[in-house]
Amino acid sequence: MKLVIAVVQDRDSQRLIDQLIQKGLRSTKLASTGGFLKSGNTTLLIGVEDSQVESALAVIGETCKAREQLLTPMAPAGSNAVESYVPYPIEVVVGGATVFVVDVAQFVRF
Repeated sequence: MKLVIAVVQDRDSQRLIDQLIQKGLRSTKLASTGGFLKSGNTTLLIGVEDSQVESALAVIGETCKAREQLLTPMAPAGSNAVESYVPYPIEVVVGGATVFVVDVAQFVRF
């Protein structure tokens, strides 16, 4: 058995959960926050049999696409980092998924 841990953008999470359900895959949804953009993410814990890993990864890859977004930086308040402040919007890549697949030693459902 494997545990697939998928960190996705909040915007993609419900669509991904719906697609996983259609494939017969259960998941547990955890709220999380990204470190770079400080924006909302969702971390899904998906327990699958070894033979279902590729199917789960395919669903994640089809549902969570990377895209470009304009980011308007905020001026640093009370910081000496003003010289590195960029005063205009910049394009950053958001979305997609960061996925970890780990072995599960034991799985129990009560």
